[in-house]
Amino acid sequence: MTPSRFDKLSASLSTFGLDAVILNPGPMLTYLTGLYFHLMERPVVLFFAPGKMPALVLPELEMQKVRGLALTPFPYGENPAEWDATFRGAVQSLGLDGKRIGIEPRQLRLLEYQYVKTAAPEAEFPDASSALAELRLRKDQAEVQKMRRAVQIAQSALEATIPLIKIGMTEKELAAELVIQLFKHGSEPEMPFSPIVSGGPNSANPHASPTDRKLQRGDLLVVDWGAASDGYISDLTRTFAVGEVDAECATIHRIVQEANAAGRAAAQPGVPCAEVDKAARDVIEQAGYGKYFTHRTGHGIGMEGHEEPYIRGDNLQILEPGMAFTVEPGIYLPERNGVRIEDNVVVTPDGADCLSD
Repeated sequence: MTPSRFDKLSASLSTFGLDAVILNPGPMLTYLTGLYFHLMERPVVLFFAPGKMPALVLPELEMQKVRGLALTPFPYGENPAEWDATFRGAVQSLGLDGKRIGIEPRQLRLLEYQYVKTAAPEAEFPDASSALAELRLRKDQAEVQKMRRAVQIAQSALEATIPLIKIGMTEKELAAELVIQLFKHGSEPEMPFSPIVSGGPNSANPHASPTDRKLQRGDLLVVDWGAASDGYISDLTRTFAVGEVDAECATIHRIVQEANAAGRAAAQPGVPCAEVDKAARDVIEQAGYGKYFTHRTGHGIGMEGHEEPYIRGDNLQILEPGMAFTVEPGIYLPERNGVRIEDNVVVTPDGADCLSD
């Protein structure tokens, strides 16, 4: 348990006019408590209200995880008919019925929501996304070091994989080799996402999944991968040439490299997120490929692969020290080839530190 983080949560809830918040298994619950639970058929919900002991509804079989922690457990057995009473006990312990209980819309499942709603029928359940995002928006030095380690693991794994790449191997085979190397080099088993390995026409799809297509001479090969270390992640992309590629492929790779460098250079404290997006996008647009850059320039990273801040053209949020995000411009030529180059950066008091090589 991290009291200072609960103090920050209390202040944030007050700012956003919320009486409490409920969290189910996920990064925010882990951030606050250090506890890891899987989403499963048995609900787990943390109830937090400022000034009161947090309450945690959980299965009896998980009780070993919470012994000695500063929270009140509300365990339940295997009979679902008894679970409503357990949730009522947690709600009543904090006096939450009739209150404004914040939720995470992208995280809270209908399963947990229904149990809480039944236990607190007079409560309101507003969106707490902004109040919660504020907590993890600025990483401290310990968090940055964990992210730096995740980057190092990812890079070492790719370096070990490169010698294994050969013409005729499938995207799936290459992805499997990369996953093995990620584990060998220290990634936690629950990686931030499954690697994207896409060659030739498939590389023109930004979110392609590995297929049985074999790598061919003349392909551009996009590898988008990441590692997890002590709860924090990395998210990188590199693009390779398989043998000799045509002149335009080489050109768009150079353009994306320049766009990536421009985006990283624009990352400074006091600069709006939109300016980082514009810096990278301008390079690609001025080269005549603007319509082929089809997504935002980046997204925040930390405990999740996608979190605040989002590096897109309409986001005027001001960058501050501790904010961490990707810079990942791309050019995608439909049915032909694609390029993306992605690095991880964290804003410092006087600029930005690129965590990746």
